[in-house]
Amino acid sequence: MVDPQREASTGHTSPGTGGDYDPETVVIRSAATVLILADRPDLQVLMLKRNARSVFVGDMWVFPGGAVDPGDATSEADAVVEGLSDQQASESIDIDNGGIAFWVAALRETFEEAGILLARESGRSELVDLLAPENEARFETYRAGVNSGDVDFVEMIANENLVLDGTGVHYVSRWVTPLGPPRRYDTRFFVTAMPNGQEPLHDNDEAVHHEWIRPEEALLLNEKDEMLMMTPTVSMLGRLSRYQSAQEAIEAATGNSKEQDELVRIRYGIDGPGRIAWPGDADYEDADPRVESGMVRWPTKIKE
Repeated sequence: MVDPQREASTGHTSPGTGGDYDPETVVIRSAATVLILADRPDLQVLMLKRNARSVFVGDMWVFPGGAVDPGDATSEADAVVEGLSDQQASESIDIDNGGIAFWVAALRETFEEAGILLARESGRSELVDLLAPENEARFETYRAGVNSGDVDFVEMIANENLVLDGTGVHYVSRWVTPLGPPRRYDTRFFVTAMPNGQEPLHDNDEAVHHEWIRPEEALLLNEKDEMLMMTPTVSMLGRLSRYQSAQEAIEAATGNSKEQDELVRIRYGIDGPGRIAWPGDADYEDADPRVESGMVRWPTKIKE
C-alpha cells in the first residue's frame, strides 16, 4: 500500500507556461473548497469529477469549491453566518478583514456543485433536512436558480430564515496555483461533516460525477492515473488518510491555530510527476517553494 504521507505523487509534471498569454500577468483569484467527510462505515470523502470542457482542472477530481464572488463579501452575507464573525474568520486565515467571505463562498459552492446546504434555523444544531417532502422540490429549484444566477444565495438563506453554519466548517489549508496556468487561485481549504437529511448530487455542469471514496483508495487511483488530481487535492487526501474517522479528523481541525502550520513543498523531477515533500522529509530542502507550495493546518494523527 502507498504511504500517502511520504510517497504521495502530485500526478502531474512541473507546470509549464504555454498558451498565448503572459503567465506573469495572470490575476490570482481568491477561492474556497470543502472536504465533506462521512463514515460509510469507514472514513470517506466526497469528490467531484470536473467537466472535461472546464478551462481550469478539466477532467480532474476535486472537492466542492470555487472562486470567492463579490456577493460573498457583503454585509448581508456576513449577517447570515452564525457562530463566526468576520474578525474571527479573518484572524483564522491571517488577513486583516473580509475573511468571512471565504466561508460564505465555500458553503455557496458546496450547494451549487454538490447540492449540500450547510445551513440551519438560527439557534438550532441540526442542519436543514433537504430530503423532507416540504423542502426537497423547493431547494432543488433554489439550487437551479443559484447556478443560473437568477437566485442570490445569501438572499435565499435570509428569505428561508436560515443561517449558514459558521461553527462546523473548519479551516485546514491554503494553496496558491503555481505560475503557468491561465487561471490562478489562492484557495483556502475547509473540512466539515456530511449533514443528515441530505444527499450529494453533482450539478452535471461543472461537475459530471461524484463519489464517496476512502482517501487511501483515491491516492492509489491517482498513482495509477485513474483519478487525475492537482497537488493540493493529493496533499489533503494524504493528511486525511492519517485519521480513523470523520469525527477524529474534524476534531483535529477544531480549534487549530497558525502555530500548527506546516509548509508543504513540491519537488518536480525532470520527467516524472512532482512529489509532495513535508517538513522532515529528506528532500524537503531540495524542493523550491517558489515553484509550488502550500500550507496545511491539520495536526497529524497516525493510525494505530
